[in-house]
Amino acid sequence: MRAERDIPEPGELVYAASPSWAPLVFAFAAALALCGVFVEFMLPGWFYSAAAIVVMLAALRSMGRGAVRDYFRLPRRQRVRGAVLPVETITPPRG
Repeated sequence: MRAERDIPEPGELVYAASPSWAPLVFAFAAALALCGVFVEFMLPGWFYSAAAIVVMLAALRSMGRGAVRDYFRLPRRQRVRGAVLPVETITPPRG
């Protein structure tokens, strides 16, 4: 038989950031910019680095704008409550 418990709602809410492809694109562009220094495939190496840096800056701007958008999406005030945990007694199994 289960006893009904009255558990209060959490005292503070956690808001997760929205998902984004920008960090993955940023990491790939950074790797391409680094490899572009050494690679001479069909085009000069500086061309790969320059194109990768442009993509990297665009991804960085996207990450920054997303962070600002997520920050301003949060509510201005939260009701502050103490997070009191219910006391639970542990009884050994019978039998």
